[in-house]
This record gives sequence, C-alpha cells and structure tokens, in this order.
Amino acid sequence: MHHPRRLSPVRDVFVDTSAFAAVAADNDNRHADALALLNELTSAHARLFTTNLVLVETHALVLARLRRPDLAARIITELYNSKQTLLVRATEADERRALAILTRYQDKTFSFTDTTSFAVMERLGIQHAFSFDSDFQQYGWVVLQPPTR
Repeated sequence: MHHPRRLSPVRDVFVDTSAFAAVAADNDNRHADALALLNELTSAHARLFTTNLVLVETHALVLARLRRPDLAARIITELYNSKQTLLVRATEADERRALAILTRYQDKTFSFTDTTSFAVMERLGIQHAFSFDSDFQQYGWVVLQPPTR
C-alpha cells in the first residue's frame, strides 16, 4: 500500500464515515490521527468529497456510539456549510454499480454505503480515501495515512 508522506497542492480525497466519526469523537483512539490528517489536507488545499449516504451513516454512528444528538446534528450542519467538502448525491447508477460490486465481492463484508462510495469515487476519478475502514484499501484505493508525529 502506498502511504504518501507529502500531499500535492491539490488532491481529490473521498472522506468516509470512519474519518468523520474519528474527527468528531475526542474519545476515539484515532481522533488525534484524524485531526492531524484533516489539518494536513486543509493545509494542502485538498478537495474533499463525501456522499449523502456517508452523511446519513455518520449521523447514525454518532448517535449510536456517542449518544450525542447535538453533535450528530452539528456534523450534518457543518458538512452542508463546508466550503472544503463537497457533498455528492449518489445516483441510481451509483447504487446499481454498488450492487454489482457487492455481488462480485461476496467474500468481503463491504457495506452498501461503502460500495456506493466506491462507485462515486470511480465516477469522479477519485483515487484517495481518508478512511479508517479497511474496506477501502481492500478494494484498491489509496488510503491516506496521518502525518508522522
């Protein structure tokens, strides 16, 4: 797996639920790494992308794990208002591609949200993911690593 040390000035990066949750939850063991990588991406003027399905999954995860409806709602509000993160709506074609990926990789435990993310990444030509979910690496994406401290 490729672990880029320096990010190019402009890079398109897909942000997964696991990254959003790690940034949001200061008691998550990946919180510091997630913040460091987010800061590096911001400094590099990276263009961040996520989907409406990731947004829904993030909200549900924060509610279930943290029991913080205020934080869950704030995350959605911040993503809607973000100038750095583009919220991409999954299309029916993305969903059908996601189902094809699920069907092809039945030996994996990819979620429908993850495979829809893969389909959107393919459609937009995004090769890099900000994720702590091993599914992105298993599918072949370059998963960005936090800067070394």
